[in-house]
Amino acid sequence: MPSTETTVDPVRLTASTTGPGLYRPTELRLTAALLPLLAEADLLDSPADWDAATTPAGAFRLEPVRPGRDLELLAGWMNDPEVDAYWELAGPTAVTGTHLRAQLDTDGQSIPCLGLLDGTPMSYWEIYRADLDPLARHYPARPHDTGIHLLIGDRTDRGRGLGATLLRAVADLVFDHRPRCTRVIAEPDIRNTPSVSALLTAGFRYSAEIDLPEKRAALMIRERSLRNLL
Repeated sequence: MPSTETTVDPVRLTASTTGPGLYRPTELRLTAALLPLLAEADLLDSPADWDAATTPAGAFRLEPVRPGRDLELLAGWMNDPEVDAYWELAGPTAVTGTHLRAQLDTDGQSIPCLGLLDGTPMSYWEIYRADLDPLARHYPARPHDTGIHLLIGDRTDRGRGLGATLLRAVADLVFDHRPRCTRVIAEPDIRNTPSVSALLTAGFRYSAEIDLPEKRAALMIRERSLRNLL
């Protein structure tokens, strides 16, 4: 997976060769100038390192997808007719593989992840920078808006409120680990009433209907400032 992380070590940039523990003022200024760039280089603040969330359903965590390990599992989920109705990725594994490569080729703007509940992979997530995505042309985006896509893989996990529980958990993970993000965004197909309902239960508000190239979507927003009220 392409990485946007820099290998520059700010400690080595500032370490003086004149003696241990001494630093040169000009090099300190250089490091101060680089720090914002280092922060921006990781566009999603390292989802691979995010903590697990404790939920009523169990311990939940996100793990970035490894195509060599996860492709068969994800392709199987995509071939479920209930999933295909909105994701439209049914077919041979190459179809899902092409979709994953498109996510992995965004230079860190989108991170495809497995959702593990008590250690078992059971959902697929895309965590992405909504403000850097083409979606931003269709709504009044704010810097660091973070978007989420979700599918629950096993049909036995659907229709019992688990989606709302996990959507709330992941939105909270975003807020906990992305301090610059003030809003989490979702844009399900307007026809996908179970997803819209789950998002409402998870504390998202219905903001607008928007026309995207592939669908008419419900723009759903969860605000950091209201996270403890909804």
